[in-house]
Parts: sequence; structure tokens; C-alpha cells
Amino acid sequence: MIGRITTIQRMSLHDGPGIRSTVFLKGCNMHCGWCHNPETLSMNPELEWIQQKCIGCNSCTEVCPTGAFSLKDGKPDFQKNLCTSCFDCLQVCYAEAINKIGREVTPEDVFTEVEQDFPFFSNSGGGVTISGGEPMLQPEFTKQTLALFKKAGIHTALDTNLSISWKQYEKVLPFTDLVLADLKMMDNALHQKWTGRHNTTILENIYKLDASGVPYFIRTPVVPDINDNEAEISAMAAFVASLKNVKNYELLPFHTLASCKYTNLKLKNPMGQTQDLSKERLERFQEIVKYTINHREKGGQTEDTE
Repeated sequence: MIGRITTIQRMSLHDGPGIRSTVFLKGCNMHCGWCHNPETLSMNPELEWIQQKCIGCNSCTEVCPTGAFSLKDGKPDFQKNLCTSCFDCLQVCYAEAINKIGREVTPEDVFTEVEQDFPFFSNSGGGVTISGGEPMLQPEFTKQTLALFKKAGIHTALDTNLSISWKQYEKVLPFTDLVLADLKMMDNALHQKWTGRHNTTILENIYKLDASGVPYFIRTPVVPDINDNEAEISAMAAFVASLKNVKNYELLPFHTLASCKYTNLKLKNPMGQTQDLSKERLERFQEIVKYTINHREKGGQTEDTE
């Protein structure tokens, strides 16, 4: 069984409980305008050019068979639309300005790489998280990888947008200790516009996940000018409040740290002019979530907390 990943991020603190190793799989069936991991969108290996590292030796232009690397004003310039991903340039870039994003591994390869992190897991209550992209686009690889860690007694988590057929999740959940599920917005038309897919399957799968008995968190990226309004946040909070077994609901503030990835991959950044979500707005939305969920838990009865 072969899977395609971008990287294994160690010492992660945001992909489940404790210290974790997060395995990022390549390929996604959504194209969210605010994606923080654009290198995982395509299933295929692709070339990253870090222009700031380029020393202008021109070695890449000499070996590139398609002219994707050429000279512009005497310096190398990269045109992604001409690149066929032969990676001949990778072998001659001594400055390490060119990287190959995407490598093929087996579940056993992943286990071997992560095994050195086991002591950190036991001391912190952490484990391994399979993320992406969308890991359920590689369901058999995801299942076998989770099964290896589960058998070894390591806490396992699956980070998914829940847009895949539930039949696929049924195969994976027996080896999953925690699901990190995305809920991006309730407005279906808005969801279609900004992710490329409707949210009907996602909402249905959340209900099925809620009934499955598998612990799960729901997480929402809060993005300026898209879903950062009280109506949308309130609608999502009300939906979460209707669930019986969700363990946590978290709002994830949009940030611009991924902008360099778009530059290096020569991809258009739909949120290129968008600023980080402010701390004040995030706190306001968190208050709405807390009030909505508490209000629902009390059967619609509010209490004077002053």
C-alpha cells in the first residue's frame, strides 16, 4: 500500500491532545479560498521554488527541458504552467531553492519515521494525526496507517472535512480515537462558492459521526469577509449545540502565515489582501458560541450571571 504525503510535522500542539506528529497527505477535494496548506491541494508531486534562496547560478535554466526555468533580466524565473514535474532541476540546485513537494510512502514507512516520537506521546497524552489535504481521498492508506499506530497503543486522530462517503469512514473509524471534523459554514451557497463543494454530505456525516460513539471535535476556520459575521457564527453554534456527543467546538482564526507557500508554488492566493482575524473579533465570536451552547444546554433558560 502506497500513499502520497507532503510532510510529517513533529511536536504539533494544534492537531489533537498532547504533543503530536501530524502526517499531511496530498490531495484535497475542496479548494477553500483560505487554505493554509495549498501544497496539499494537488494529489501530484509539484515543484516549489523559494526565490529568496536562489543564488542565480542558472543551473536550473540549463537543465530544464521545457523552459519553465528561464532567464529574466539575467536571473532565473519560474513559470509553473510550463513545468512537467520532471525535477531535473532539483539535482542541480545547490542553494536548495527548489524542493519537491510530495513523496510516496508506505504505512510502515510512516510508522518508522514517527516511532522516535513515542516518548513525547506518552509523556503528554499525545499521538499521531492523519491530516491533509483530505486524507480520506486515500482511504486505504489512511486506514492501514491508523491501524498500525492503534495496534501499538498510540492515540490516533483523523483530521477530515467529512465530505467523503460515510461508507469510507466506517472502514477507518475502528482505528480512530478522535476525529477532528471541519464545519466551515452553514450557508450552502456560500460553502459552494468558497470551497467548491456543497455542505449537505458534511452535515449528514456529522450527525452520523455523532451517533457513532467515536469522540470528535468540530473546528471552524473564521475568515474575514466570508464567515466572520454573527449570523453565520450563531448558526454554526446552534448546529453544534444540537449535537449530543461532540467533545469540543473550536474557532480557528484566519492568519496570513501561508502566503509564502502560494508565492513559492506560483499559485494565486485568493486571500492575498486579507488581514489576520483580530483577537477582538475572535473573542466576540467565542462569546456567541459559548452563549448559544450554554443556552441550548439549559433548555433555552438563561441565568443572570452578573
